[in-house]
Amino acid sequence: MPKQRLLWISLLVVLIIGALLWRRFSADKIEVMVAPVERGLVEKVVANTRAGTLKACRQAHLSPAIGGQLSVLAVQEGDLVEQGQLLLELWNKDLIAEKQLAASEVRSARAQAESARVQMETSSREAKRLQNLIKIAAISEETLDKANSLAEEKRFTYQAALAAADTRAARLDVLTAELERTRLLAPFPGIVAEIHGELNEYITPSPPGIATLPAIELLDISCFYVTAPIDEVDAAKVVVGARGRVTMDAFGDKHFEARVRRIAPYVLDLEKQARTVEVEMEFTGSIEIKSLLSGYSADVEIILEERGSTVRIPTQALLPGNRVYVYEPDKGRLEARTIQAGLSNWDRTEVVQGLQAGELVVLSIDQPGLKDGIAVKLSGKESGPDSRKP
Repeated sequence: MPKQRLLWISLLVVLIIGALLWRRFSADKIEVMVAPVERGLVEKVVANTRAGTLKACRQAHLSPAIGGQLSVLAVQEGDLVEQGQLLLELWNKDLIAEKQLAASEVRSARAQAESARVQMETSSREAKRLQNLIKIAAISEETLDKANSLAEEKRFTYQAALAAADTRAARLDVLTAELERTRLLAPFPGIVAEIHGELNEYITPSPPGIATLPAIELLDISCFYVTAPIDEVDAAKVVVGARGRVTMDAFGDKHFEARVRRIAPYVLDLEKQARTVEVEMEFTGSIEIKSLLSGYSADVEIILEERGSTVRIPTQALLPGNRVYVYEPDKGRLEARTIQAGLSNWDRTEVVQGLQAGELVVLSIDQPGLKDGIAVKLSGKESGPDSRKP
């Protein structure tokens, strides 16, 4: 009986020790996050180095051509205007009066020219009539000479009257141009973004080399584009017409299809250690223009190369030297493996050789203690950091 009791006690101790050891080693297993190796699209892209800006295709900072007192402000901020519509007008009553006077002088000069024309034609006909009479000796040579001289005089008088009328008309054109310079018209259809000035204030255009606020800022809201800086190292890889995507903070994760419409022909050296090239992107897909506001911050991705339906993994699973940790479900252990990587971006990396679709790679590569052959347990399984890409 004592031997049997001792046997049971020994067996119980072994079970307890085994349970404790199992619990200890089980608790010491590292938890890892894994993602499946899959097939899909991988793109090689170039992104902006600093935030880009959404801009209207046409944006005008308008001021009158001359200085003066603001007498008419025909629009308000937010108004939609048509091309040629009056925006503002300076005090110009003196020019209006001068123009009316000049118009009257033009009419008077033209009337005088018409009178001179009639007199010229009359004297010319008289000279021709006397020319016929001289042939039959009905008049003297002296009478004919006087008639010819008078006809010539009337011709010069008519020419002088025409010149005077042209001078008056030119003066009227000058006053008309001066009057037009007191009026500011919309150069294109758009929306009034800002107005800098109030009625009866004196406003002036910007002198050369001195920046002053424009009287009116006008935006064409029928068309928008994005301008963004890219690193000078990547500039040579980008070509006009290249496809890309635009994202804006105002629209969250939503992305808009776009293409490169212009690459600046020079490098910006505003930051000596980070020189950039400005790239302009125009939208190619459907977009609600009314929802856009000029000045939105924007980011761009320009597609340099792409491959579809290729084996790919999340880029965050890649270790230096193109190594990955592969999780073996049947063994519960990790296998360190070197792969041959192809195209890559911040989100996905193409696997040319070394992995097959369906295998599991470790995402939490910064977990301390990871090594080849170690036993691990799963803390979760993800499809990758960005599920919006196919």
